[in-house]
Amino acid sequence: MKIERIELFQVDLPYSGGTYNLSGGRTYQSFDASIVKITADDGTVGWGESTPFGSTYIAAHALGTRAGIAELAPALLGRDPRRVDRNYDLMDATLVGHNHAKTPLDIACWDIFGKSTGLPVYELLGGGTGTPMVMISSIHVGEPEEMRARVADHRARGYLGHSIKIGTPDSEGGPAIDAARITACLADRQPGEFFLVDANGGMTPESALRMLALLPAGLDFVIEAPCATWRETMSLRQRCPYPIILDELAQQDSDLAWAIANDVADGIGLKISKAGGLTPGRRQRDIARAAGMTVSVQDTVGSAIAFAGIAQLGATVPEKLLRCVLNCDDMVTLKTAEFNFIQRDGGILPPEAPGLGITVNEEVLGQPVAVWGD
Repeated sequence: MKIERIELFQVDLPYSGGTYNLSGGRTYQSFDASIVKITADDGTVGWGESTPFGSTYIAAHALGTRAGIAELAPALLGRDPRRVDRNYDLMDATLVGHNHAKTPLDIACWDIFGKSTGLPVYELLGGGTGTPMVMISSIHVGEPEEMRARVADHRARGYLGHSIKIGTPDSEGGPAIDAARITACLADRQPGEFFLVDANGGMTPESALRMLALLPAGLDFVIEAPCATWRETMSLRQRCPYPIILDELAQQDSDLAWAIANDVADGIGLKISKAGGLTPGRRQRDIARAAGMTVSVQDTVGSAIAFAGIAQLGATVPEKLLRCVLNCDDMVTLKTAEFNFIQRDGGILPPEAPGLGITVNEEVLGQPVAVWGD
């Protein structure tokens, strides 16, 4: 089996909630997706997606994703898509960094790999645990009671995990308003629910400590990505009474290894496009497992194609370490594919269909913006 053709599509994904507000005054109404279709010489097709969270989340942006794919795609023509590790070695040798550009190509190869064996991708990643995975909401910054209402809405839709966004400058209410948001969002907490309080790197140690001092006693949550730098995170770590989860700072395998060696955090938000796809995502899963770190399997954002990759990797994380998975497809209004996941016992499981388990709606993708191969 050889890669014969690679097609690249550009698709806009409108945010389902209107405007997404993040720390530091960052706002988003739509997300720019790069979707890849790889066709093998026997006709087997694989799909992958990379949708950066704008251009101010991490060092990734949509134009850069497509430029990176243009560098990588010619090198992959003629390669066996099933040799995922060797193909990733080639991508690393062809283009340094740019994980977001490698992601859709890598995931599309895994999709073909699964279809070639008649197995879902989770079986190739080590096998599913069979335990339903808790879905996590993404509650963007707003007024405390409005955020509380959005938590309730997601709760009614079966979500047991909730990611509460914070990180407001003093000029807009600072630590006091963030403390009020956390308190409001946890006010109706139900048994079995899990809360992440996510600053997306938008706080300093000082502002985080001030906020924590304003919280009532007895709240149960973990704080994710409180600060933008390693130094700030390590400084807060020494004085923070809550577990800390890494996100934006942990992109390469070496980042996670360094964080473990220096005891910087207790868990990781494993975003697949941030890691660079399922191949490095699998490695980071195992590094975290070896260190006893908890894992939330997510992506920056994306459609059903990205969600399928999340569910496939999440299904392989041991139950005691997996906190939640992100249904990013629920964050956007455009349905690029059907992904018929199974809902059971308060969680989800990926389908048993081969590959990613998706049926892509090619009509909504339009014409490819670039094609390589025959």
